[in-house]
Amino acid sequence: MVGRVRDLVPDVERIAVLRANALGDFIFALPALDALRAGYPDAELVLIGAPWHADLLAQRPGPVDRVLVVPPADGIRAAGPNEPETPTMAEFLDAARRERFDLALQMHGGGANSNPVVAALGARITAGLRAEGAPELDRWMRYVFYQPEVFRYLEVAGLVGASPATVSPRLHVTPADLAQAHSVVGDPAPDRPRIALHPGASDPRRRWPAERFAEVAERLVADGYEVFVTGTAQERDLADQVVTAARAPVRSLAGELSLGGLLGFYTGCAVVVANDTGPVHVAAAVGTPTVGIFWVGNLINCATPLRARHRPIGSWTINCPECGVDCSRGIYPARSGEDCPHRVSFVTDVPVVEVLEAVTDLAQPA
Repeated sequence: MVGRVRDLVPDVERIAVLRANALGDFIFALPALDALRAGYPDAELVLIGAPWHADLLAQRPGPVDRVLVVPPADGIRAAGPNEPETPTMAEFLDAARRERFDLALQMHGGGANSNPVVAALGARITAGLRAEGAPELDRWMRYVFYQPEVFRYLEVAGLVGASPATVSPRLHVTPADLAQAHSVVGDPAPDRPRIALHPGASDPRRRWPAERFAEVAERLVADGYEVFVTGTAQERDLADQVVTAARAPVRSLAGELSLGGLLGFYTGCAVVVANDTGPVHVAAAVGTPTVGIFWVGNLINCATPLRARHRPIGSWTINCPECGVDCSRGIYPARSGEDCPHRVSFVTDVPVVEVLEAVTDLAQPA
């Protein structure tokens, strides 16, 4: 049972949550943040995050009241491109202690680097995850590698008495998001449902080959869909590979949409097809059906358990295609492993026909 592990803490006015990693990671934590908001409705909820969190959450309804940007540090976050100079970690922590947090929660990983940061915030009670060898917090639960991420962080919220309000991440789409998407792509045609393909992923081991996305795009265009390829500016080349190989009128939006604009665009799509990366989780969080391509270990940790509107498709490759090392024992392809340095796709065995069947099933429900 997911829910309250300990009692609610009395007299809580301000809560800090450390979650300064990537887009999908933030989506996984949303139900836990909703639980904290429901459990402590009068408290200020402060996310200790990255600059992009501050940009995304500014003026956006949701459980987070404001964002404190933590400086780049090992195991906390990397500096973004062209990021302005930030305070040192010591200066940041000194200012954060003056906030007088009542609770500080670590939802950032195993805690080797993050637990010292959370402990240094000076909160009355600290809580969070702890892997072997990591410093203890006042209340903690063991970091067990294979666990659905949403439930992992709901259990952390339960350490301070917060019960789940939902188990499905939800991200509010604003009028500004919709306006930005409309300025780039206009309105969907009533007789041509939109399908978005997202071939990128930060780790190449999670990438389905571009030519497979192109096969999907070509078939969907032939079936009457309007097909777009999304991606960051750094993924333009990859998006162009899909567009070129598709031999059909497919449009790349790589680098054309802000993150808010991407939310607005996905809202108007019938289905989003993507690798296991932030956009597939964003699409689900704004209510759009998804077809996700997952390595089996990530299928356990990251894929939604819901099937009415989502179809995670799993690859069962557990041995590195280059060296044959078993990557399922505590090291999974989105992480670095001491025994396997290769960065080749672990998901090439996912069949095109299975992806197409899932898209058709979701885009044309009975």
